[in-house]
Amino acid sequence: MTPYDSKPWRSSYTADLPATITPDFNDALSLFRAAVARAPQQSAILYFDGALSYAALDAQSDALASAWLERGCSRGDRIAIYLQNLPQFVIALVAAWKLGAVAVPVNPMNRARELRVLLADSGARMLVCHESLYADVVHPFLLQEAEAAARGEPAVQTAVMTTSELEWQTRNDPRLFSNAQRRPADGAEDLSTVIAAYRGRRPPPVRLAPDDVAMLVYTSGTTGVPKGAMNTHGNVAFNAQVYRDWIGLREGGPILGVAPLFHITGLVGHIGAAFICAAPLILACRFEPGVILDAIREHRAEFVIGSITVFIALMNHPGATREHLASMRRIYSGGAPIPPSVVDAFRDRFGLYIHNGYGLTETNSPTHCVPVGREAPVDPASGALAVGVPVFNVESYIGDDEGRPLPVGEVGEIISRGPMIVPGYWNKPAESAKAIVDGYFRTGDVGFMDAQGWFYLVDRKKDMINAGGYKVWPREVEDVLYTHPAVREAAVVGVPDSYRGETVKAVVSLKPGAQATPDALVAYCKERMAAYKYPRIVEIIAELPKTVTGKILRRELRG
Repeated sequence: MTPYDSKPWRSSYTADLPATITPDFNDALSLFRAAVARAPQQSAILYFDGALSYAALDAQSDALASAWLERGCSRGDRIAIYLQNLPQFVIALVAAWKLGAVAVPVNPMNRARELRVLLADSGARMLVCHESLYADVVHPFLLQEAEAAARGEPAVQTAVMTTSELEWQTRNDPRLFSNAQRRPADGAEDLSTVIAAYRGRRPPPVRLAPDDVAMLVYTSGTTGVPKGAMNTHGNVAFNAQVYRDWIGLREGGPILGVAPLFHITGLVGHIGAAFICAAPLILACRFEPGVILDAIREHRAEFVIGSITVFIALMNHPGATREHLASMRRIYSGGAPIPPSVVDAFRDRFGLYIHNGYGLTETNSPTHCVPVGREAPVDPASGALAVGVPVFNVESYIGDDEGRPLPVGEVGEIISRGPMIVPGYWNKPAESAKAIVDGYFRTGDVGFMDAQGWFYLVDRKKDMINAGGYKVWPREVEDVLYTHPAVREAAVVGVPDSYRGETVKAVVSLKPGAQATPDALVAYCKERMAAYKYPRIVEIIAELPKTVTGKILRRELRG
């Protein structure tokens, strides 16, 4: 039973959207198999000048699954994928599902220490990685692990297959690949060679249930040690359908894969959404604004979801034109609060509205989204842009520290229940029980709901600044900074202060060719907000630190 008996979010602006839907698919592999059956010659992946049809992706993943089966991988085993946005990532993911195995996506920026944590925690039997990562990170790491095993110490023992970003295309765009070269791996098998050797072979059919784990997607670690969210097949299949039906994605309409595929947005909002629509997924290895703009125009992308920093970068690219984005039908953003001024500036530049969305790794992407054709309201008191309303089958409310429902308009924790919520964290029953109570997931995000059912994200609980006893939410200060014509990106943190306990510090980067001084930015904020909120310290740097998903890393700015 939802704590809000009146369900105010089912109001006039969602009258044309049902409150609940029945899942079309029970598992993620069925999404793919259905696409192969109805559109075998449709492009599944577009990668620069290369293309891979659904039939070819089926055959490639069959071969790889057969090879892994012969090497001892089977149902329930974990297979780590340590790659950028390459066709090989999708091949490996589908191959894992065909064994009933669990995919473990790994951030390719992780180094040996971080990689060891994930491999040890997941118990991955197989690892697929870039040739360059094998040479620089994986091989030295595994040599150290072998030495530890010889001493009788606990050690990671994982077989490795390598591949290259130079495969599956011939363009070798110098903006990305000027220094790339093939680096044959000593002690690892080559993925393409293995696939070729097993061409034509198929693994035995596997039956998957909705509660079978499809992926262990590790949280970013911004709030502590990474935890492996057990994203089930039912979770993934349901939210792929949410993308299709809530956003109105067209069958066969090309989807731009701008979010990293190791991230939940890439896994569900790109791969899952492409499979359920039998659509091409456009990949470009990693984010480079000029490359992405060209990919949109070349492959006629119709839908994209990515972090707001992606759209800021596209907007500020000097060569960007409206023609680059002329094919786009739907643009969504999530992962961090969006300044209303950025949405307005993007529409001025490209004539396209950025719809907001909200979700986490533990929710398999969205639990809240702005309906297509609507514009998110801006809260007049805080200046926050609404993240949306609960999507199909979601019950959501604002809770206090004990999880009890708060009245409309009061600030508290966003708490949600629905078929996209993971059952828990891998091998962490205590943390699972703390985060998920009676099916309700406690997000750790602070927000509020208005009387019309719109939800607003304020910030992470841990990011609240206590300045002389006053609460300051960084997002509100950042929103003001984004309205300054010279500011490209902004992040606000609390830093120690001998008088106030904490004080507000802003770190900003400027638009190309723009000028502003720290004192001028302090004065700008002082004119526009309460005295306890405006930043006392402003630092201007060239680039703000970010995760690979484009989320600004506030923790690195507190020093």
